[in-house]
Amino acid sequence: MNWKYSRSASFLIVTLVYLLAIASGVGVYWVLPFDFWLNLLIADIAATIVTFIFSVIFANASVYDPYWSVQPPVILIAFAIGKPLTVARVFMLIAVCFWGVRLTANWAYTFHGLNHQDWRYTMLKEKTGAFYPLINFLGIHLVPTLVVYGCVLPAVFLFETQTGWNAGSVLFFLVSIGATTLQAVADIQMQRFRKHASAPFIRDGVWKYSRHPNYLGEILMWWGVALAAISVLPTHWYLCAGALANTLLFAFVSIPMAERRQSQKEGFEEYKRQTRILLPIVK
Repeated sequence: MNWKYSRSASFLIVTLVYLLAIASGVGVYWVLPFDFWLNLLIADIAATIVTFIFSVIFANASVYDPYWSVQPPVILIAFAIGKPLTVARVFMLIAVCFWGVRLTANWAYTFHGLNHQDWRYTMLKEKTGAFYPLINFLGIHLVPTLVVYGCVLPAVFLFETQTGWNAGSVLFFLVSIGATTLQAVADIQMQRFRKHASAPFIRDGVWKYSRHPNYLGEILMWWGVALAAISVLPTHWYLCAGALANTLLFAFVSIPMAERRQSQKEGFEEYKRQTRILLPIVK
């Protein structure tokens, strides 16, 4: 059997790639002489380059897919080592690790092997032709890395700055936990629908009220993280830039791309009239 068609072999390969990427990132971080946030940025890019190289070797940009969910917990756990675990820090660790486990588990459940590539990447390859290698590196790998780096940075600042905790720490922790729970519920409902689909669109559960509840959860998750950090570091208000960039990425790239694909199905216009695009508000 071709190893690319073996799910277990593909899992092993992706795991080894990520161990190498993490080792590369840690190595780069510790040899750099800059402030922690810049060291982290460069190390993050170095780890992304390692992942990109292997995505080229295996001719599959989906090698990058777990990076989105693996990067934040790894970074935050690394920064937590040796630091006193205050209430605000414990809340942040729980929120980010809960989110990371949920998203990685969903990736693992839907991972078919290295013979399968996300439909979005295949579409980009077909549309961009000779420019695809550049699009692959910048659009599929680097930009998402920079966005998630911006999202996790408020949490990193929380571990690098002496802070207490307040009502915002609790409130926005609950926002992040609720957002991840929404994503988990949406995932389970979608997987059940795909197994027994008798209609072109899922119209049950949280999907009855939003066409993209999983994306809504992702947006709310990182606003929760950003605002939890800013609530105890009010002079660092600029740390919300990552959550804002994440929101814009979903609003202007991910959601329109998914909508265009859904629009090819019969009955989409009726579904669109009856179900809101993002916020779960009854029409």
